[in-house]
Amino acid sequence: MKYELINTPNEKYNAKQQILINRGMKEEDLVHYMNLTDDDINPPEAFGEELMAAATECFNRHLNNDSKICIIIDCDCDGYTSSAIISNYIYDLKGDYYIEHFVNWFMHDSKQHGLSDAMDWLEIRKPDLVIIPDAGTNDADQLRLLDNKGIDVIILDHHEIEERDFWNTESHPHLYLINSQLPQYPNKFLSGAGVVWQFCRYANAARKLPSDIVNWYLDLVAIGLDGDMMSLQSFETRRLITKGLDPANIHNPFIFGMWEKNKFKLGDHPTAWGATFYIVPLVNAITRSGTLEEKVLIFDSMLKFRAFVEVPSTKRGHKVGETERIVDQAVRTCTNVKNRQSRAEEAGIELVQHLITDNNMMDHKVLLFLLEPGQIKPEIRGLIANKIMAKYQRPCCMLTKTSKDGSIAYEGSARGCDKVGVTEFKDICAGTGICEYTVGHQGAFGLGIPADKVDDFLQSTDSQLENMSSEPVYHVDYIWRAQEVDPSAILDIAEMDPYWGKDVDEALVAIQGLQITADMLTMMASNTVKITLPNNVSIIKFRMPDEEYNKLISETGYVEINAVCRCNKNEWNGNISAQLLLEDYEIVGGCAYVF
Repeated sequence: MKYELINTPNEKYNAKQQILINRGMKEEDLVHYMNLTDDDINPPEAFGEELMAAATECFNRHLNNDSKICIIIDCDCDGYTSSAIISNYIYDLKGDYYIEHFVNWFMHDSKQHGLSDAMDWLEIRKPDLVIIPDAGTNDADQLRLLDNKGIDVIILDHHEIEERDFWNTESHPHLYLINSQLPQYPNKFLSGAGVVWQFCRYANAARKLPSDIVNWYLDLVAIGLDGDMMSLQSFETRRLITKGLDPANIHNPFIFGMWEKNKFKLGDHPTAWGATFYIVPLVNAITRSGTLEEKVLIFDSMLKFRAFVEVPSTKRGHKVGETERIVDQAVRTCTNVKNRQSRAEEAGIELVQHLITDNNMMDHKVLLFLLEPGQIKPEIRGLIANKIMAKYQRPCCMLTKTSKDGSIAYEGSARGCDKVGVTEFKDICAGTGICEYTVGHQGAFGLGIPADKVDDFLQSTDSQLENMSSEPVYHVDYIWRAQEVDPSAILDIAEMDPYWGKDVDEALVAIQGLQITADMLTMMASNTVKITLPNNVSIIKFRMPDEEYNKLISETGYVEINAVCRCNKNEWNGNISAQLLLEDYEIVGGCAYVF
């Protein structure tokens, strides 16, 4: 186990300030960051006044003319929330009849994005306007076809603009690209949900309507941003997430239902970190592993005009003729599908762990899995890649064999590994010069490699990552000797839950040279171990196996460990005390007798 101090603590900073400095905040921005307001949200005009005015004129013209609109729902949490925002807004403007007769939605039946498989469906629907939230930027071929047919397309996206020649050198009179990666928009960490919300803000102002109409969607914005792991170092992104998860702003039926169901975990005031664990994964389970019917159900539960419709009950033991609201069925279905996905995950992880051993894959810097079709479903490849990356602390590529025009290639999902310093894995893969494509974000993207170039890929990545750490390194904010553990700092850090999220990682502290005697150890219920320090701060480890516990016991002496911990506030019978949660440790010595 390795741990390194991020920065030497500065005595002029309190614990909260020190941790934010460690996360990359500037000293002069600390007070501002801890007191963000709506002034930190960019005006929608930041996308460009001319662009926003043209796209809004197009949008309003079609609504005013009762045009047929098709919305392409992207297949992830940000895609669902983005499409729900624009759908709810159209409903707020036009009402039930228009939604029922003039708006159609395209739902991918597998883990696909944008216009990739929607063109035949659009040909049948013959829309006047296509809206593509959270996707579409790089669908050049399909967009060109729609443009040539005179179909207006509004793209509300945040993905990197790969097709720059298409956008820079061709004229597209019917296409409107609003993307936070455009040079003029200052926040590159605004996901699809945020872009859609900004577009609705602009359209709403153009119609001179009250802002509370679009502010009703802020909880959807927060979950979309959180679901796509947007950086909380961004003032705008953090403000939108904290505002959207304010209990006073949780209006969406699905998000409110998920909060109610998981309130014992999320608490009375949900945080970005809490949503990352208890809302987003369940939506993603639906997008990856749900049936088309289940996907439609969850999306419908995000729509204010459908969520409370009564449908035939699917509860276990329900009686014939019983009904329930769509949103109630959706919240329960999320849990069921997540459990189903977890079983498929476990089987996939077991398979790839055998591949690691059998093929000596740890000899390389990148874990490159070359799968046969059917071994792991494409919908959960990225999920398993995340789990394997986290366990083995290596970049991971989970690819499946494909055949196109007689050529064999491997295609699938790739994941970088921040903990060993591989933060720009997409660029590293592209830098090999042999990949067929690298599409997506730096740490999570789609990857294609020709079958005959696999060895070259491994050789190139081994070379580029020559200095990558061979084991995870815990980057800690404080290193304390056992007698120096600071209870007040622990309590201050424990109050920082609302700050944790992407690029503002939860704080870790290291306890160095902790000498554990038998009287310091207590085994509690469910194999929970408590180590009580001399100043009465307790270190807790949940579900510690008996054999591991026995290694910490010395009846006559002590066992010395170095430990990495998270900070926690323990409340019991009205008393509050500082507590540490054991993340990892190593035994570094001991003494058989203490005199």
